[in-house]
Amino acid sequence: MANTDNEIADAPLFRYRVSGMDCAKDAAQIERAAQSAGVAPGDVKVSAATHIMTLAAPEGRLPDIEKAVAVTGYGFDRIEGDGDIPPNPAHQDPAYRRALWIVVILNVGYGVVEMIGGFIAGSQAVKADALDFIGDGAITFLGLLAIGWSLAWRARSALIQGIFLGLLGLGVLGTTIVRVFERTTPDAGLMGLLGMIALVVNVISVLPLLPFRKGDANMRAVWLFSRNDAIGNAAVVVAAGLVAWLGSAWPDLIVAFGIAGLFLHSSWAIIRDARADLKTTA
Repeated sequence: MANTDNEIADAPLFRYRVSGMDCAKDAAQIERAAQSAGVAPGDVKVSAATHIMTLAAPEGRLPDIEKAVAVTGYGFDRIEGDGDIPPNPAHQDPAYRRALWIVVILNVGYGVVEMIGGFIAGSQAVKADALDFIGDGAITFLGLLAIGWSLAWRARSALIQGIFLGLLGLGVLGTTIVRVFERTTPDAGLMGLLGMIALVVNVISVLPLLPFRKGDANMRAVWLFSRNDAIGNAAVVVAAGLVAWLGSAWPDLIVAFGIAGLFLHSSWAIIRDARADLKTTA
């Protein structure tokens, strides 16, 4: 046992770029997969900010660990050397950048439309979903600006994204709490319509990125980026049906609280990991 402990203590660090993850839940899933291969919890860290997995393990064990994490369906590219980590090469493709700009325009554009519709319908869930669209568009825009930056500056960019998400979450939470005391029943028909259109917009946003998929992991990445949004859109549609059926505002408020919780959880994870990444690059 002593020899094993010494082997782990002296193990070098290896870094992998992870493709396909888009939230702290994905990072935790990858860490659990690595731990299933015998990696101690403190010896594997997946950053939700920069999508980098740092692993402390003997080089001879890497094939088994790589096989274990590959089961998650994400892509893992080993980063050679100890220098700065370059951005994903795919982001250097002008056509890919144009596709991302389309995603930005669709997300921000429909987010504004949905926000207006949310006020007309009197729906907190629709407003929260609109903020999700606007937030995704803004974060993608910031990510576009950060292409080619060093790891330290990409971590700072992620820190800004995390703070932005946190502010959105607090805003949704605060306004929803106010609406709890007002209890105005929203327009269920308009809620459902806006939620269905949001689902369509999410699909359209994915289409420009499909030509840039490379293998199963990257195909999964394209869909993972829109997964949480699609869940939120479906929740709005379900809430609209419950509002119409029950004649109550509670389904609308519950979905709004749920979206706010997602904002705050993602914000905390991104800020935590971005700060950790900044410390390693200091």
